[in-house]
Formats: sequence, C-alpha cells, structure tokens
Amino acid sequence: MPRLKDKYFKQVVPEMMKKFKYSSVMAVPRLKKVIINMGLGSAIKDSKIMDEAVKEITAISGQKPIITKAKKSISNFELRKDMPVGCKVTLRSDRMYEFLDKFINVAIARIRDFRGVPSDSFDGRGNYTIGLKEQLIFPEIDFDQVDNTLGMNITIVTSALNDEEGKSLLRLVGMPFKK
Repeated sequence: MPRLKDKYFKQVVPEMMKKFKYSSVMAVPRLKKVIINMGLGSAIKDSKIMDEAVKEITAISGQKPIITKAKKSISNFELRKDMPVGCKVTLRSDRMYEFLDKFINVAIARIRDFRGVPSDSFDGRGNYTIGLKEQLIFPEIDFDQVDNTLGMNITIVTSALNDEEGKSLLRLVGMPFKK
C-alpha cells in the first residue's frame, strides 16, 4: 500500500470526520484522480519537443501519456486540425497516491523561492489545479538531458462537495498552502 494512501485512511479520514461531523466514513472526501497536462504550442514548428514531452511525462508519472490534438484549424497560429498540441496523463489508484507523495514531499521542495502553493486555485467543487513553470523539479528528469523547459498543469480531482472540504483534505494529506 502506498505511504500516502495509508496516511489517508489512518490519519486524514478520522480527522475529517471529526472536523466536518460526517455520519459515515464513505461521506469523507477522497482523492479521485490526478491529471498531468502539458500544452505544447511550440510543438507545431518542432516535432522533437512533443517526443521530449512524452518521454518526460512518462518518467514523471510512470504511465505513457496520450497526445492531444487540435480540434479545429486556426490560421493565425498556423494550426491545422488534428495537429499534436499537447499531451496528458490521468493517474488513478496507487499510481496517483505515489505521484502525489513524490510531488508533495520531494518535487515541491525543489521549487526556487518556494513559500507555499496558492490556496485560491480551487474550482468551486473541491478540485485543485497548480501550474508549474518547469519540469526540472522532479527527480526523474536529468538536468543535462533537457533541451527545453516545459511547463505543466497538475489537477487534483477530489470527491469534495466544496472548496473548504477540498482544501482541508489536501492540507491534511500534506499540501503546503501559503499562509
């Protein structure tokens, strides 16, 4: 069992039941999935960037991403329908817990001038999205092998009904929010 999953069942669930007075363990919000997304507009001109992004997301998440394609043509951006414009991966179950554990305890600590993640990035339904400027914070990425720094969005989807429950869940799991 992943370390974060064990922590969720042994510490987070009792704490959330006490704080929000849930009548059942099944009413406690839980983590559903984590989505890692890289939008690569520059991949239109250079296809090597897409290959590099796929390789790096595979190393970070342990799962091969799907390549997202443009839905329609936009002439101002020299974009044609079905051209690759990004890649994303959806993590569930044990892989999700292992990724979040690594992200919270290792990767976030490697961000320059880190003072906590913003606490206003919730969507109103308890889901949290954080944007990263570079992929170099993950220990799997070799600094010497990187040609382009690529940003990414990480979305944590929870079963919380509102932002307060979602924020409380993520704080108890270990997410370091700004004070």
